[in-house]
Amino acid sequence: MSAVTTESVAPPQGRPRLGANRRLWRTLYLLSAIMLLLSFVRVVSDAQDITSAGTFAAALGLAVPIAMAGLGGLWSERSGVVNIGLEGMMILGTWGMGWAAYQWGPWVGLLAAIAFGALGGLLHALATVTFGVDQIVSGVAINILALGLTQYLSAVAFEGVEGGGPTQSPRFDAISTVSVPGVDSLLSPIADKDWFFVSDVANLIIGLTTGVSLITVLAILLLVASFVVLWRTAFGLRLRSCGENPWAAESLGVRVYRYKYVAVVMSGVFAGIGGAYLADAANIYREGQTGGRGYIGLAAMIFGNWRPAGLASGAGLFGYIDALQLRQGGTSVHALLLAAAILLGLFAAIQLWRQRWVSGAVVGVIGAVVLWWYLVTDEVAGEIASIAPYVTTLLVLALASQRLRMPAADGQIYRRGESH
Repeated sequence: MSAVTTESVAPPQGRPRLGANRRLWRTLYLLSAIMLLLSFVRVVSDAQDITSAGTFAAALGLAVPIAMAGLGGLWSERSGVVNIGLEGMMILGTWGMGWAAYQWGPWVGLLAAIAFGALGGLLHALATVTFGVDQIVSGVAINILALGLTQYLSAVAFEGVEGGGPTQSPRFDAISTVSVPGVDSLLSPIADKDWFFVSDVANLIIGLTTGVSLITVLAILLLVASFVVLWRTAFGLRLRSCGENPWAAESLGVRVYRYKYVAVVMSGVFAGIGGAYLADAANIYREGQTGGRGYIGLAAMIFGNWRPAGLASGAGLFGYIDALQLRQGGTSVHALLLAAAILLGLFAAIQLWRQRWVSGAVVGVIGAVVLWWYLVTDEVAGEIASIAPYVTTLLVLALASQRLRMPAADGQIYRRGESH
């Protein structure tokens, strides 16, 4: 029987593990390059909102539910269980927040959202881990069940209550926000100067440190904690071994069923927190509030190669695109066409340099079409701008597919004692 295999136990031959300092500098270089590109696009297109503090603040908020859904998917799939039911668990979280928050306050609402999300995760674990139900079928069933259940519960709990109804809860107070003292007053004069790059960075810092919900702070801490737990502890190594080769893990004494249950229930907890954020941001629960963010969270997780840092980057990207189309609609999305054309051109050049002629040519043609679209139009139609986050999801996954590596046993049905 083969030994447990995880990419973190021994780095691939010829690729030494990057040190923490090198990773940090690489992240800073990448962030600087992105800000330079956005600054260039802002100057050329005069679309000031693409680097405004308000846009960055909105992007951070919109990224939170996507990141929490993606983190749920990461925990579940690292244990070998595909979780398509994250959307349903988020729906349960939004309802739990609305139901409890208007009666007992937002913090109790958050706990209720966690409990409802965990219940969805437990149901998925029971079906897939214990009874061996197909994981995709179970996830889809949970999405359908969550939607129908919350519609029924809303009719029972909210109808006849002041401000409530069959599709929404009464309004409730939101969880408090925090700001880093002095940042806004110190950097606002620099941001107002409209300098290239410097003012854009000032806006970024202001947006990420002013008026931040405590749920956002919790989400950031959970991302960091997940990395530490899954990649720096014996518990995390055992959990990830269940997603790489559960039969080998079993031979080493790992209680595979237990670790899968913990991971899938935790995925429901994270999805429930994402749902709670959506309801808290609107001060109300409404039917359809998740808007498919559970699925986008899965896309962010795949884009991030089943790693917390990559997941956070993907969630930030999708949140940023969503923030632009919500704040300025077609004007800002039109400016992003120029950024997309530049990135596609660079990607095509890299592919051609690596002698991947077909993919390089295809991406180059797409980049040329996007550039032509930018040059011959002044604004993107509102209907197209509204689907920009979903188009971005598909495009990013298509471009990132060549470097992805899912857990080896992801989606496989495990039975104790079987030999594989």
